[in-house]
Amino acid sequence: MSKNTNLEVCPIARSLSVLGDAWSMLILRDAHAGFTRFDQFRKSLGIAPTMLTKRLSVLVDEGLLEKRQYSEHPPREEYVLTQAGHDFLPVLFVIGAWGRKHKPFENPEKMPIFLDAEQGTEIKPIVIDQVTGAEIGTRPISQK
Repeated sequence: MSKNTNLEVCPIARSLSVLGDAWSMLILRDAHAGFTRFDQFRKSLGIAPTMLTKRLSVLVDEGLLEKRQYSEHPPREEYVLTQAGHDFLPVLFVIGAWGRKHKPFENPEKMPIFLDAEQGTEIKPIVIDQVTGAEIGTRPISQK
């Protein structure tokens, strides 16, 4: 991003510069599902090893994942979510809800459903404004 532009200060643009590709979001989805190892991500996503290495590196550099050594002989590392990575889960669910509404499957019965592990109920996210309690998207917005 060039200096002194609206893109530099816009939090959406700054976030997209890190997380604006599908691979990053899918890696974070899998990390939330408990995946920590390179081979787990590769198998789940069907991603080329070089691309996975690049995306994991960016997610580590940007503070969403942390590398931890889990074996000394041979040396092996795993990737675990940081607080920033955990904080991204609601974003993934909102993107998923948008996709369910606007990009439905031809066979809806095959579409994965995410459940609250404790309650066993389907997760259906909404986003509300903390100050007004209004659902985001129900009122016009302005920018300051």
